[in-house]
Amino acid sequence: MRVGNGFDVHKLVVGRPLILGGVAVPFEMGLEGHSDADVLSHAITDALLGAAALGDIGVWFPPGDPTWANASSLDFVRAAIVALAEREYRVVNVDSVIICERPKLSGFFGEMRSRLAGVMRVSPDQVSVKATTSEGLGFIGRGEAIAAQAVVLIEQGG
Repeated sequence: MRVGNGFDVHKLVVGRPLILGGVAVPFEMGLEGHSDADVLSHAITDALLGAAALGDIGVWFPPGDPTWANASSLDFVRAAIVALAEREYRVVNVDSVIICERPKLSGFFGEMRSRLAGVMRVSPDQVSVKATTSEGLGFIGRGEAIAAQAVVLIEQGG
């Protein structure tokens, strides 16, 4: 068994869709980034790669590489799963949290869990997605950004 953790944060901007866990969330702003800037998928990707000591998302998907311009971050998760499978690792579970003041996300957790689980080839009950605020503190509290953290447990064989 191996554990990995991941973290990501992106600035909120006008004129982009808000994508979290592969789900389009209705909101007046979206996340700025080279890909779709899905902080939840990025944090999970980093956790998966880290658990297997395979580097990080920036090494695998460099932000300046035109291949990844506007890419779905679910493709990053998918590539990490393929890399783990090549080394005979599989996901046991994922626990994640999105940190933002707005929008309210609880109505989207089921769809996020389902999409992420499908890409990771696991059951939705192996994927936890939660949200919290930063109690109005810092750049997240001011509504300038959204962040996400993820912890994954993987095992070899099985």
